[in-house]
Amino acid sequence: MLGKKDWLLTAYLRQNSRMPLTILARKTGIPISTIFDHLRACDGRLYNKYIALLNFSILGFGTKVHLLLRVPKPVRERVQEFLFKHWNVNSLYKVNNGYDFLAEGVFRHVQELETFLDKLEDEYGVKGIEVHYIVDDLKREAFLSDPQVIDYVMNERRLVPEHKV
Repeated sequence: MLGKKDWLLTAYLRQNSRMPLTILARKTGIPISTIFDHLRACDGRLYNKYIALLNFSILGFGTKVHLLLRVPKPVRERVQEFLFKHWNVNSLYKVNNGYDFLAEGVFRHVQELETFLDKLEDEYGVKGIEVHYIVDDLKREAFLSDPQVIDYVMNERRLVPEHKV
């Protein structure tokens, strides 16, 4: 079970995982050596991966979509492997409620997406494809990034603090 200091460190790391330990220590009141030990102990367990969140449009990839896929059972494993290895697939999830996969795809343009979808239909027989274009990222990777909600997270009976808009 995580203590309050662990939750607090997690919140600040969710805001900026490259924050220097000295600044992290100053913000949390936790000694640098304790923070270092915490990071070593949690690496690979609590913290799965340290990544940069990219602005794909600046890199020339202006088409971002979420794809819901209904896949015939005989080819489900092959489709999963195809999606897992395909370079345009940024994130992949197994889902329910009539669909098998949710994939986030990033493409240069719509034609590249259409070629990708044609391959899914032609080579794997995927018929149930729902495409949702992502117009703008309004909120992304913000869960557990606010130090003000730590008390609520630790004790579910407390009310969530109100945020001023």
